[in-house]
Amino acid sequence: MSGGHFNYDQYKIGMIADEIQLLIDNNHVKNEWDHANNYSNETIAEFKKAVVLLRTAQVHAQRIDWLVSGDDGEDTFHERLKRDLSEICNKE
Repeated sequence: MSGGHFNYDQYKIGMIADEIQLLIDNNHVKNEWDHANNYSNETIAEFKKAVVLLRTAQVHAQRIDWLVSGDDGEDTFHERLKRDLSEICNKE
C-alpha cells in the first residue's frame, strides 16, 4: 500500500484534531505559569465540532488517497469509508 497520493498530509489533519482535543481536555488545567485557558462552554462546543469535522476530513482524505493510489477499489473505498466514519460517530 502506498497511501502517498497526498504525501501523508491526511495525518496532519489528525494531528490538528488531536491538538484541539487536548485544548478541550485541558481547558481548565493550569500550566507551569499558573494560567488556564478557561474557554467558555460555547467555545468548547465549537472546538468539539471542529474535532469531528477534522476527523471526518482525515478519513475522507485517507480513503480517497488509497483509492486513487490503487490500494483500494471503489467497493472497498465505500465499505471502509462507511466503517471509518461510523467509528467517528460512535466516539462522539
